Amino acid sequence: MMNDRILPFSLAINEALDLMMARDENVFLIGQGVKSPWYVGNTTQGLLSRYGALRVIDTPVSENAVTGSAVGAAIAGMRPVVVHPRTDFLMYGLDPVINEAANWNYMFAGNAPVPVVFWLIVNRGGEQAAQHSQALHALFAHIPGLKVVMASNAYDAKGLLISAIEDNNPVVYIDDRWLYNTSCFIPAGVYRVPIGAAAVKKTGRDITITALSFMVGEAMAAADMLKEDGIAAEVIDLRSVKPLDIRTVVRSVRKTRRLLVVDNGWMTCGVSAEISACVSERLPGGLVSGIRRIALPDVPAPASRTLEKVYFPAADHIVRKAKQMVRKGIR
Repeated sequence: MMNDRILPFSLAINEALDLMMARDENVFLIGQGVKSPWYVGNTTQGLLSRYGALRVIDTPVSENAVTGSAVGAAIAGMRPVVVHPRTDFLMYGLDPVINEAANWNYMFAGNAPVPVVFWLIVNRGGEQAAQHSQALHALFAHIPGLKVVMASNAYDAKGLLISAIEDNNPVVYIDDRWLYNTSCFIPAGVYRVPIGAAAVKKTGRDITITALSFMVGEAMAAADMLKEDGIAAEVIDLRSVKPLDIRTVVRSVRKTRRLLVVDNGWMTCGVSAEISACVSERLPGGLVSGIRRIALPDVPAPASRTLEKVYFPAADHIVRKAKQMVRKGIR
């Protein structure tokens, strides 16, 4: 523990796991690389020595079996956290997630909870290319029975993970390795960030910008740049993809009358499309310059570092789009 309580994102996850494993002997961690400090970005350091190999289970490369084992343990009354060091790896284990975990409690009329956390790490960029850098939150949000959360900062990373572990049904907890070295104040002990509640990170009157995970920081940077041009942007950190706090978004858009949706995933059939549809249904004709979206191009991620700079959106992309919207629809 650090005395000043300024912790990086990775150690906030570590602290959440440590606290919950100390409080509840049914909580255990399972997945590839959990005994290696570097493999999962220092998020599990010290846990093996404190809780032993029966509760910190380093597994072979067998995603379907590992995920299925975690789901079975949850059905039996345990509270597993199963980590996939790259989100892409869970594609081998979708059957127990979608066909079993997501449906089990429903099929037993709410009498069979499945308290499992699917912890997925996005490893985009770094020339990892198409098979190792995908953010697939929209896929999981489409499935009834799954909750999906994505923290943008260390405080939320800890609070959301604690809430996910305590939840009695499946939660897909997705973080972005690009955030692991970012730091902020973290209270000691257990606290919870509610699943399904967005956070207004910055208030403004001219345009609403919603974002997730790593892109919240880019949206905040964009808001600072826009302020220099006299544009006051309101930035909303969604935090939860499902359930989606659309009320907070609508409340903001009703004030600004402009919405720019920034998403870590692809545009087609993605979270940006869902938010756009929800706001349009609730505020028909209430916007002065329509809804605009910034998301990944509908192509696989490139391996070239040069192409990555074009492929992955950043603050300057947000600034350009926001300026176009404000200037187009001046009230």
